[in-house]
Amino acid sequence: MFRTAPHTLLKRLWAHDSGVAGARVGIVLAAIMAACWHYDRLDYVMPMFLGVIAGGIGETDDGWRGRLRTVLVTLLSFSVASLTVQLLFDRHWAFAAALCVAAFVLTMLGAISERYRAIAWSTLVLSLYSATGIETHGHSELLWLQPALLLAGATAYGAVSVAWARIFELNPVRRRIAQVYDMLAQYLWLKAAMFEPIRGVDMERRRIALAHRNVDVVQALNLAKDALLRRLPPIDPATGVPPDEGNEQSRLLLAQYFIAQDVHERASSSHVAYAELADAFFHSDVMFRCQRTLALQGSVCAELAQAISLRRGWQDDGATTQALADLSGALAHLEDEQLNSAGPGRLSKRSRQLRSLQALRQNLQSLDQQLAGAGRPQPASLGETLFDSTPRTLREAFAKVRGQCRLEAPSFRHAVRLSLALAAGFFGLSLLHADHGYWVLLTTLFVCQPSFGATRRRVLERVAGTFCGLVAGWALLVLFPDLLIQSAVAVAAGMVFFAFNKTRYGFATAAVTLVVLMGNNQTSNAAELILPRMVDTVLGALIASAAVIGILPDWRARRLRPAAAAAMTTAARYLQAIGAQVGGGKRDDLAYRVARRNAHDADAALSTAVSLVLQEPGLVRGGIDAGIRVLVQSHTLLNYLSALGAHRGEGGTAEEQAIFQQASAKLGGQLDKMAYALREKDLGALGAEGDDSVALTVAAELELHDDANALAQLALVSRQLPLLQKAVRKLVPTQLPTPETLKA
Repeated sequence: MFRTAPHTLLKRLWAHDSGVAGARVGIVLAAIMAACWHYDRLDYVMPMFLGVIAGGIGETDDGWRGRLRTVLVTLLSFSVASLTVQLLFDRHWAFAAALCVAAFVLTMLGAISERYRAIAWSTLVLSLYSATGIETHGHSELLWLQPALLLAGATAYGAVSVAWARIFELNPVRRRIAQVYDMLAQYLWLKAAMFEPIRGVDMERRRIALAHRNVDVVQALNLAKDALLRRLPPIDPATGVPPDEGNEQSRLLLAQYFIAQDVHERASSSHVAYAELADAFFHSDVMFRCQRTLALQGSVCAELAQAISLRRGWQDDGATTQALADLSGALAHLEDEQLNSAGPGRLSKRSRQLRSLQALRQNLQSLDQQLAGAGRPQPASLGETLFDSTPRTLREAFAKVRGQCRLEAPSFRHAVRLSLALAAGFFGLSLLHADHGYWVLLTTLFVCQPSFGATRRRVLERVAGTFCGLVAGWALLVLFPDLLIQSAVAVAAGMVFFAFNKTRYGFATAAVTLVVLMGNNQTSNAAELILPRMVDTVLGALIASAAVIGILPDWRARRLRPAAAAAMTTAARYLQAIGAQVGGGKRDDLAYRVARRNAHDADAALSTAVSLVLQEPGLVRGGIDAGIRVLVQSHTLLNYLSALGAHRGEGGTAEEQAIFQQASAKLGGQLDKMAYALREKDLGALGAEGDDSVALTVAAELELHDDANALAQLALVSRQLPLLQKAVRKLVPTQLPTPETLKA
């Protein structure tokens, strides 16, 4: 049996965000514990630990300069919050009012960007940590002592975080790029299943699974883009080029990101209906060879992901090259057979199918070349721009907040809901005069999420994790009464919490519960906290559950139409961006990449909306069946557009280019009409039911010129629109006739 070498295991842990986060916080917690033991101030342990946790929760994925700015703003927010709690704690209703206002304001500020969202969230957490500390240990004679300890913990973690970001500046980018290729591998493996040569397969179910997997790829690409934006050197306004253009590693990672974008476009391409291929080539091995090639390319992506994360070279073993050669041979054999077949109608249909397979083979060859380039990338110019949607000025930031100040906005509804939930929790614990009652508010804060499905999941994980952590903590307190061992357990549990906080929340909750028990046991009997903690956790979870159902409930079924409308609009803009390059040479410029990214983002948002609706109670799932049909047809359309984008640079006669521009303009107009019908709930914008004349006429015209790949692919797009329009009609609610329409 082979065993992994220790240095290889450490490299793999280093390549994961969870291992790095755990190591970083372990250093800080161990240093604080050692200092408190050395100076015999164990009563300082818990406040400083809580400061570390709050500071870690507010950490953002930034370069060291951005992280330094974030840490300074966070510490300022922490100072104001902790001092306010100290001053208002004994004035219960003033404290409750301040807490509710802070929850609303900070939640709204989180709409600006991910950075502000993290700062706002961690500030709320620290406020309740401060209140919990006063409730447990009472007011100190020195008003500033507990705020100072909380800030000391947060400052210690912030200092280590900034230093870490400075020393290992590009490691997070490398991990994000590796994650992109890992997600692409899983997408390609799932895509390979679409070519399974079996009749009667539920292709719609597979398309839904592929659409959901595409969400993971899109999210990974967006995270990688953000990581690059926050670490690439600033552009010199005078020259338009960064001052340190010679940064080799940055340029290599940027090149691998651009390649991943192109790989995603090609991987998500569809050149023909899969069920049609399976039926037409059921007795041939060509479908199997397509499936094998895609599966091998998925394996190449997985190998690339590991090579990038471990910073080692990658060597192509030639398996995909051989698979492509075998696919070419199979296609050549089919074309020879076709020449001897009879029937002009059959010949025409077979010819189109083989032409689609040839376009697929060409796309797979290009994809293989892109993957080979990702293994040995040529450094990209840092002057190549990435689109940054983060607000640059205070005016832009407050414009985003103003945009959310309306009843329909998700951020506004969540801000109101969270504020009232905290007010209800405070009112309840004031009536009960419960010991350690602020744990009720902490639980409510942590589990109350913007959507019902996310809240339900958090409730289950929080309750289960807390109970498991309390039981495990009780056992450890009995088995290991030595305070030094308990200190080591607290540090280890803190590392586990940060390692799994973003991936396995229940496990992280159990770990942080151990931190609280072991830390408090340094100066008091932590066993007395076990039963109150259980009761308060259940109460806080119940309040959050009631709030998400009863206070401005944000049932996601209402958001299916806006999400679908955005998918239609961005698809139209994507088609327009493709049309601007057909026959004129392929250019991956900023305008094209933004249009492509927006289309995939909107598709991912629609897929996420459908997933969230499926997590909600059956009584509020109105339109989910129609939403699923729209998702399937919309994602299929995006697949056809991606294939069109992959072939956009291929040449064509002036006549073919003119035909393409006219046809794409008509199809884009149809997509805009669908988007309008979804936004305004106006079926009249689609014309009479069953009127698919525009799309079908365009398809017929294009099929007369389908020798060109671009026109043949656009014909697929046009044939898809009637199916999409039919699904859209099901999603738009039928309007009751008005007196005016009845008179007419």
